[in-house]
Amino acid sequence: MAEGNAQGGRRRGQGELEAQVLAVLHTADEPVSAAWVRERLGGDLAYTTVMTILSRLGAKNAVTRERSGRAFLWTAAADEAGLAALRMRRVLDGESDRDAVLTSFVSSLSGDDERLLRALLEAARGDTDGG
Repeated sequence: MAEGNAQGGRRRGQGELEAQVLAVLHTADEPVSAAWVRERLGGDLAYTTVMTILSRLGAKNAVTRERSGRAFLWTAAADEAGLAALRMRRVLDGESDRDAVLTSFVSSLSGDDERLLRALLEAARGDTDGG
């Protein structure tokens, strides 16, 4: 059965749910329960759905959890950009021909994105050179 809003709205995709959960976690001043996250999302999702999303985010290192009694408390470890970067890295790690994947990716970048990537690589190189 589709998860939607209480008014019978459209089904939310896994990536959208992950982004929404991360956004909610970023508003917390301290580690929070899955019930707290569910309430902030509007309460229309099943508790088990929220737990599944939190667990998936944990497997992606986008959130951390700590035990509190019999439950877990959750904290965001990555923002949406960080989550996207983790996804990109997982895709790259799953490919046997990394050179071909990176070549195809870089050749499809816009001029502005290419300049930004070059600047980021130069900055990272400077950081690793002890500078």
